[in-house]
Amino acid sequence: MTANVGTIDRILRFILGVVLLALPFATDIALFAQPLYFYGAICVGVVMLLVSVVRICPLYSIFGIKTCRI
Repeated sequence: MTANVGTIDRILRFILGVVLLALPFATDIALFAQPLYFYGAICVGVVMLLVSVVRICPLYSIFGIKTCRI
């Protein structure tokens, strides 16, 4: 598979991934007391970090979106 995630997209996904991983552990927000939101934020955060490292987004591939110049 070819890379389909550009630099700005990677940076935004990395920041979003870090925030989603930090929120359930570092804050006392009542929303994250529920397991669905706690584990959901962790899963989405890990996926965001993984996509930013690998530079391949499966949803972009399905819809034919490409934000990189390569």
